[in-house]
Order: sequence, then C-alpha cells, then structure tokens
Amino acid sequence: MKVQKTGDWLAARVGDDLVMMSANAGNYIGLNAVGSRIWELIEEPRDIDELCTQLQEEFQVSRETCMGEVQKFLKELEDHRAVAFIAPSA
Repeated sequence: MKVQKTGDWLAARVGDDLVMMSANAGNYIGLNAVGSRIWELIEEPRDIDELCTQLQEEFQVSRETCMGEVQKFLKELEDHRAVAFIAPSA
C-alpha cells in the first residue's frame, strides 16, 4: 500500500521538528524529527515497505517496530486528512 500527502498543509521547520497547519481544516500538527523525516519521504507517493526500508537505513530500528510505528503515525496523519492511502493497482 502507498501513502501520499493530501490537503493544503503548510509546514515550517523549528529545529529538528516540523510544525504544520491546514488553513482549510483549521488543524495544527507538530512532528518530531522522525515524523518530519517521514513527511519529507512521502513528498511523492511512497510504498510503506519502501518507507520503512529507508527509515531503517537512517535510524536504528527493527523492521517490526518500524512498520508498527509508521503505520500508527500515518493513521494519525490520515485522521487529520494530511495523507491518504492508495491501494495497489490490480
């Protein structure tokens, strides 16, 4: 499954963190360094497996932990309408 950014989110870096705002939705989100990196990596639609492979190269994390945490994080972003999941083409 792939994930892509959605909406009108504006982002500003504050140190290693990222502060995001959606004017249309009136939502604010703060992302830590790892969340900020995920946001950068999904600039183009990206497969979640590929995303975890990249994160494992950059951070010391097991595959299982990475998949669980990334899926949880992306679900939170989906709840804020910042991302959408794309089913694979048949």
